Amino acid sequence: MKKRFLALSLALAMCLAMLTGCGSGSDTTTPADDSGSTGDAASGTPEVTWVASCANADDHPAVQGVHKFAELVEEKSGGRMHIDVFANAQLASDRDCIEGMQMNTIQSGIMVSSALAGFTDELLVFDLPFLFENSAQGQALCDSDVGQQIIDTLEDIGIKGLGWMEYGMRNITNSIRPIETPEDLQGIKIRTMENPIHMAAFQVMGADPTPMAFGELFTALQQGTIDAQENPLSVITSSRFNEVQTYLSMTEHVYSAAPLMVSKAAYDALPDDLKAIVDEAGTEACQWEREYLAEVEVQWLDELEASGTQINYPDKAPFVEAMSSVYDEFVGDGDDMVSPELLEQVREIISQVE
Repeated sequence: MKKRFLALSLALAMCLAMLTGCGSGSDTTTPADDSGSTGDAASGTPEVTWVASCANADDHPAVQGVHKFAELVEEKSGGRMHIDVFANAQLASDRDCIEGMQMNTIQSGIMVSSALAGFTDELLVFDLPFLFENSAQGQALCDSDVGQQIIDTLEDIGIKGLGWMEYGMRNITNSIRPIETPEDLQGIKIRTMENPIHMAAFQVMGADPTPMAFGELFTALQQGTIDAQENPLSVITSSRFNEVQTYLSMTEHVYSAAPLMVSKAAYDALPDDLKAIVDEAGTEACQWEREYLAEVEVQWLDELEASGTQINYPDKAPFVEAMSSVYDEFVGDGDDMVSPELLEQVREIISQVE
């Protein structure tokens, strides 16, 4: 497994974090408190208070899903447990959120699988371009035994996955021209995540993929230092990219799954009855988020078009062919690769989805 040394150093870091928390003598939790607080239930304060970090805007469906998770946890625990949700990367960027959950300074978070691929190779399978034709195929994988095996690999880095939410299919917006063919991407400077497969996929089409922190993206698009970006409609709309981008090309090149996660150290410290509540609330919140996303997605295209966004639906076949070399580069044995066995299992699962 990739980065085994990380797991060893992580274990030591967690021990130090928990020792620090035990020695603090504090009954309250702030975002900087790594103990995951234990309060006085008799006084009306929660026994346990967590913080959850989300990079996207508060009205993003996945962030709303985390709010639902927090609501369910508090309701099911009878107020014994409380989760404060921070949106818009107020608490941490994606990477800082991952590291915060590893150290138990942040107890919960949500982000696309692409942001986690640098920590566990199994999640890279979601980044292979045009592997999934639609969200239904992505959901079928997430809900399968293989999907459970994939999310369970997060435990190797000190994080527990409670279930799969989703952001949806990724599309391209830009301020230069409609993207009808791969050649239309020639010379376009496009912001991507710091993900090797995403970057390689756009490089083979002649674009200039530029990793950038999400919090800097709107300003970069507004100022013209970046021409384009690629994200699901859920991010395009909640982040108001249509205000600084003219064209939306519905390429649907990647399915963005989004694990709902908690710090394994924080979870393991819970009594068994609260663990069961967290598990149950996580499952219900993930299902709620998917249904909510499906409802609002149908409205977004109409709203974007009404706002002046020029929307086109390119033939995907030339893009599939242009990006085929990415599979040769990233499918194989070794670190930062998708194993051929996993890819075969995934293809078998999604082939059964009509």
